[in-house]
Amino acid sequence: LVNQLPEANLILLRHLFGVLHHIEQNSSVNQMNAFNLALCIAPNMLWLPSPTGPEEESQSTKKVALLVQFLIENSGEIFGGDIASLF
Repeated sequence: LVNQLPEANLILLRHLFGVLHHIEQNSSVNQMNAFNLALCIAPNMLWLPSPTGPEEESQSTKKVALLVQFLIENSGEIFGGDIASLF
């Protein structure tokens, strides 16, 4: 799926998840592991297209958080092993 994204979107995601991965690598100091980062970022990344009830929104947010956590933890494999070179 990543390879099907427009180049501008892919570049943006590489940089975003590069930063999040870098923060996660220092979680022993900053307490921001991939799970905590995902909980903070997920509600701003994807959301349901129409307003729904609180329970549906909560379930959706949990699913997006799991996806974001996975992307942070596997950013090197997903976006290229040279993700640290972006900095």
